[in-house]
Amino acid sequence: MSPVPALTAEDVLDAPLRTQLEAFLDDHRRALSACLDGLTEEQARRSLVPSRTTLLGLVEHAAFLERVWFGEAVTGRSRAEIGIPATPDESFVLSDDDTVDTVRRAHAEACAASRRAVAGLGLDDLVRGNRRGPLPLRWVYVHVVRELAQHCGHADVLREQVLSS
Repeated sequence: MSPVPALTAEDVLDAPLRTQLEAFLDDHRRALSACLDGLTEEQARRSLVPSRTTLLGLVEHAAFLERVWFGEAVTGRSRAEIGIPATPDESFVLSDDDTVDTVRRAHAEACAASRRAVAGLGLDDLVRGNRRGPLPLRWVYVHVVRELAQHCGHADVLREQVLSS
């Protein structure tokens, strides 16, 4: 899989809106995956809060949200068809086979599938696979950027705690 060119916010300052949205989306995708850089498997799985949230679980969840928003909402396929959990909470559950490498790879594959799913769509095109009803693609982009930004913040705090313990 070829890497996506890393555009910064400065690179897309005067670019069309879609280019800006995709740059911010990819920046957050990379940042969340990078929360696992240099961690041991134990550190990546370390539970520091009462919920199921771990650094590895956050990246696993990010792959889930890619599949929900770009697999389910854009393509109209069900979660069962896609092979993902029914609820967001379940998406944080890790199997014994999950490792930093396998979860990162699954996340990268989900991101690549997301890009393919929207390749032929315009920002004003409606996607119809979400429970809210038809949504413009631009709304999906902004929503996913918001979710990833929140998770990047969670990851920053958890990573700081993991590395200081």
